[in-house]
Amino acid sequence: MTEYNQPLGGNDMPRFAGPGTMMRLPAAQSAAGLDACFVGIPMDIGTSHRAGTRFGPRQIRAESVMIRPYNMWSRISPFDHIQIADVGDIATNPFDLKKSVALIEQTYTELLKHPVIPLGLGGDHTLTLPILRAMAKKHGPVGLVHVDAHADINEHMFGEEIAHGTPFRRAVEEGLLDCKRCIQIGLRATGYSDDDFDWPRKQGMRVVQAEECWHQSLTPLMAEVRSQMGQGPVYLTYDIDSLDPAYAPGTGTIEIGGLTTVQALEIIRGCAGLNLVGCDLVEVSPPYDTSGSTAVIAANLLYEMLCVLPQVLDRADSRA
Repeated sequence: MTEYNQPLGGNDMPRFAGPGTMMRLPAAQSAAGLDACFVGIPMDIGTSHRAGTRFGPRQIRAESVMIRPYNMWSRISPFDHIQIADVGDIATNPFDLKKSVALIEQTYTELLKHPVIPLGLGGDHTLTLPILRAMAKKHGPVGLVHVDAHADINEHMFGEEIAHGTPFRRAVEEGLLDCKRCIQIGLRATGYSDDDFDWPRKQGMRVVQAEECWHQSLTPLMAEVRSQMGQGPVYLTYDIDSLDPAYAPGTGTIEIGGLTTVQALEIIRGCAGLNLVGCDLVEVSPPYDTSGSTAVIAANLLYEMLCVLPQVLDRADSRA
């Protein structure tokens, strides 16, 4: 019988001690033998306002120590069904965004030579572009569940084609996305023109603005998303600024009127049944997260992503 890696429990080692890995899981040098892995992507060179997301992966890991292995709602411990480890951080170049983007694509291309689902800890949202480039090499154009306050489809930022506000325009232009299977949830606040949110609609993507989510459960929306995505490969990217700053102040570009943590859980849990091939959580900026609550939320949302991976659910069902 396969022995799966387990997080180090709070009764075996005080939660303020032990390894600095995600949920104090074993560290791994590569993705060999893994079904899923956590990978840190420490960078903020692509940000346009408040920096600090280079410290995001370390803080998310630090705040993950309180997460227990068993999900009391889904009644699943992912660690009983698949092999999971923390493969450490990508050595991004803090002086060169383009080199960092190339390093991320290269690292993910190597990871995806194995049958592994990577869960990225960000880092600013620029990082999703090179990940999607690597994903497209293996899976072709993917569907996208993008949760964010911003559409991130700018033509340029300060004359640059690659930054944290441009990844999804570049991804569409490069043919990395199956636009009819893409949805952006939580977009809001001010913009420069209608095109800020209408451009993705013109490409065939579904846009659900935050105002459409106010005062209601998002469980019905996610039923529609599952129908929209079908059985094809899907990538989930979650920008922590999708949440209202009352919940997640520790980010670089906050916008009022955002999603709640309950709605965040509904979105991620509603991805159960999708053919998820990768996930990330981005834009946690510890210098603006004085209580640590933003990183706590981020760690928990990454755990919830782990719980809806298809391998976890398939194996859990087979043992039921």
